[in-house]
Amino acid sequence: MREGGGGLILVAEHEPGVAELGRRYLVRAGFETEIEPDPARAPATVARLRPDAVVLDLSAVQGPPGELYRRVAEAAGGAPVVCVVNGGQAAEAGDPRIPALVRPFGPRVLVDAVVLALRGRGRVDDSHVLHAGTVSLDPHARSVTAGDRPVALTATEFDLLQFLMGRPGRVFTREQLLGAAWEPGASAGNRTVDVHIAQLRAKLGDASPIRTVRGVGYAVDP
Repeated sequence: MREGGGGLILVAEHEPGVAELGRRYLVRAGFETEIEPDPARAPATVARLRPDAVVLDLSAVQGPPGELYRRVAEAAGGAPVVCVVNGGQAAEAGDPRIPALVRPFGPRVLVDAVVLALRGRGRVDDSHVLHAGTVSLDPHARSVTAGDRPVALTATEFDLLQFLMGRPGRVFTREQLLGAAWEPGASAGNRTVDVHIAQLRAKLGDASPIRTVRGVGYAVDP
């Protein structure tokens, strides 16, 4: 496990857009992430990078997918390998203790699968929790507490708060926050950011660490 983070994840994915979206969400969850655009080269890339977990796209593999999985698992040296398959593909590859992800799936499902795989191998760094005042945010469990009180957030509220808490003291414009917490192509504007900030403050109450910087945007005080 890399010091100070959630670990290194290798995403071996043949579709660039899917790989980049998965990378963004894994980074938000506290993981260092590398992309291998050709799953067939994954064994060599795994041997070189020694990641803490691998997301292996088997959906476009020529030939039996089990062979590529075995080569990657051998190179991974015990690190979990989360397999991606298509709906008509036989589940003949992968660790039966780690469910394969069947296309299509959302990026948050990918993050959850990686966290569960790492947790099952005792490889999740549970100390990787963000703090701001009395607010604590666990990116792996996707949970927030204000003091001793659990706070229920929507997925977007959580992503927005995590982005700000992960960069304490830095001021971000509404446009930057839109790019960080909303999926590409989402029909959201600056007013949407203001609404979500207001909802976060209401849910966090007096413990809210979010500060408005007039004429610029928002920041979280450490």
